[in-house]
Amino acid sequence: MAPATAETTEDVRRLHHRVREILADFNSSSVTAPWLMCDRHPEEQVAFRFVLEDLSEQTMTYGDLKARSERAAHVLAAHGVGVGDRVASLMGKGPDLPALILGIWRLGAVYLPLFTAFAASTVADRVAAAAVRVIVTDPDQAPKVAGLDCTVLLANLAQEYEADPSLSGFAPFVDGDVSLTVSAAVEGPAAALVHMFTSGTTGKPKAVVQPLAYVAGWQSYLELGLAPGDTFWCGADPGWAYGLYTSIIAPMTSCIPSIICCGAFKAETSWRVLETYGVTDFAAAPTVFRAMRGTDPNVELPRLRRLSSAGEPLTPDIGEWTRDRLGVDVHDHFGQTEVGMLAGFAHHPDLRRDPVAGAMGTALPGWKLTALMLAGDDIADPGEVGRLAVRVDSSPFFTFTGYGVDRDFRGSRFTDDGVHYLTGDLVSSDCTGLIRFSSRDDDVILMAGYRIGPFDVESVLVKHPAVAEAAVVASPDEVRGEVIHAFVVPTDPTLLGDPAAGQAMKTALQAWVKQNYGAHAYPRRITFIDSLPKTPSGKVQRSVLRKSLNFKQEVHK
Repeated sequence: MAPATAETTEDVRRLHHRVREILADFNSSSVTAPWLMCDRHPEEQVAFRFVLEDLSEQTMTYGDLKARSERAAHVLAAHGVGVGDRVASLMGKGPDLPALILGIWRLGAVYLPLFTAFAASTVADRVAAAAVRVIVTDPDQAPKVAGLDCTVLLANLAQEYEADPSLSGFAPFVDGDVSLTVSAAVEGPAAALVHMFTSGTTGKPKAVVQPLAYVAGWQSYLELGLAPGDTFWCGADPGWAYGLYTSIIAPMTSCIPSIICCGAFKAETSWRVLETYGVTDFAAAPTVFRAMRGTDPNVELPRLRRLSSAGEPLTPDIGEWTRDRLGVDVHDHFGQTEVGMLAGFAHHPDLRRDPVAGAMGTALPGWKLTALMLAGDDIADPGEVGRLAVRVDSSPFFTFTGYGVDRDFRGSRFTDDGVHYLTGDLVSSDCTGLIRFSSRDDDVILMAGYRIGPFDVESVLVKHPAVAEAAVVASPDEVRGEVIHAFVVPTDPTLLGDPAAGQAMKTALQAWVKQNYGAHAYPRRITFIDSLPKTPSGKVQRSVLRKSLNFKQEVHK
């Protein structure tokens, strides 16, 4: 390792100084989310550039955002929303979303994002678990929330909808009495901000309540990890942590204009947005880059300077393609819903190093990462595979204390002495701090940037009358990185020997999961078997399934 020079020492000082500045903004006892993310910024400064489906643009300044979020707050207050209440959104990307989110925080309420690909039952589970008071939804999503035990509002602060008369919308209140008294935003770094769910291998998804101080790490990640230049676009969906914080929350906090592409993801549209708007900085999941590779229109992107990837491990082929086709390396980054963005190949000139295939980069400023031995909590030797851990007392951006509303269920996330938080990933680290990903020590599936717990999909599959048992594992896929591969024990054993019936059942089971869980999380591959491999105690041995079980029948998409 090269010795530190006066220049590199000064670089480190600058980075630490910026980290201290960010933390100082968040650590004030009187700080609020609306002030950090909107009210302190110049009213004329552009906050968001919304690209509509015809590629036209609608800009939103901080003055616009302030006015629209205040109207949203009054609408919510009129429906009884106050401090600590949960307000959910089931909305696509568009101008209403950041206005709603900021309006929620103006009341001291807590925001719950919901992914629009979720099935009605999945939405209902999360709404009930979080005790949501109000849910705001697009009209096309409204059928999913019918009958829920909460107030349902149709989204749009600007226009009326012809809709179910039993549903209320924002529009009737926009021109109403804006002098309505509302509760103030909750002050201080510990104020509850976002209520999300993260999936594990067993049990139901766990609640993660993120405080205002959690945003500090994301602001640092945006400014130092991504270091965007002229035109920044994060293509991740805001229904998930990476998209929410990288495309909406961190840009608002940093006063960095953010492009938001409205409508459903289309690879062809992504190419056109990059070209039309001269994007210089683009962040997305690896699956987006794979999809774009398959729809390359051979356009030139001379302004593109920085590419970033997060959500799942980046395979070397994507880096090779972006380098050959675009002349730009894609930098991999690593984070978690619980803690934020921890590591990566940063773009900031004081941190930049060339990406290394198979590596997740180095710890970002504000984080102290290490690999603990697989047995015991001692530090693993350089190059030795161990458990990726965060040194809590040396990571000023660390805010996670536990799962649940009270943030007190620690589970197995911490070492016994509480010194380290365990990410659940197996890695090795060299003497320069470069971290190489080995594997996950749980069975969570990372597909197209989405974190999917096998239990969620298995629970839906076994409800089908044709399924006796089911187990789900990750299967490598060229486009999505990983896809869901379901091993199913059918109630009718004759299905094992009938390829035509097997194909029909595969289609039926895929539709069943789409309908009852989510369109993003259905099994792309299904194998029918006569029994699942299990331990003596009855636990399914997914490792055996992953080692190419002697399949009775395999049907690929």
